[in-house]
Amino acid sequence: MGVKLVTKEIINRKARFEFSFIQQYEAGLVLSGTEVKALRQGLANLNDAYCLFDHGSLVVKNMFIAEYDHGTIYNHDARRDRRLLLHKSELKKLERRVTEKGYTIVPYKLYFTDRGFAKLEIALAQGKKAFDKRETIKERDSKRDLDRIKKIKL
Repeated sequence: MGVKLVTKEIINRKARFEFSFIQQYEAGLVLSGTEVKALRQGLANLNDAYCLFDHGSLVVKNMFIAEYDHGTIYNHDARRDRRLLLHKSELKKLERRVTEKGYTIVPYKLYFTDRGFAKLEIALAQGKKAFDKRETIKERDSKRDLDRIKKIKL
């Protein structure tokens, strides 16, 4: 048995601030071997990633997975397009909603399941307006103040 590296999930925190999530999906990824090894080390970034439909399949673009440091000449390209695996009915539903005005698909969280599969949590999202973002900041600040008060009272 090999050593199992436990990595934390990789989250796109900016996505929650910029978009309001309508529905979330768990999608598999088509990855090469060195990409999986780099992901297990936590060498990925979702900040600039976005999802598009390409010939009927969903593709995540601009997702950064650093090159595996022990890789050879067969190492992967860091920002290549990666195909997402979803059920056909989910793909049709997402494609229908994305063609509507104002909806987009945002990659939110990258993690490994208990069985060792890499999964990407994507969300059907709608962009927030400036006043919605201010409201989010206000709620976050008030929650932080309440937590601070509770901590002092204990």
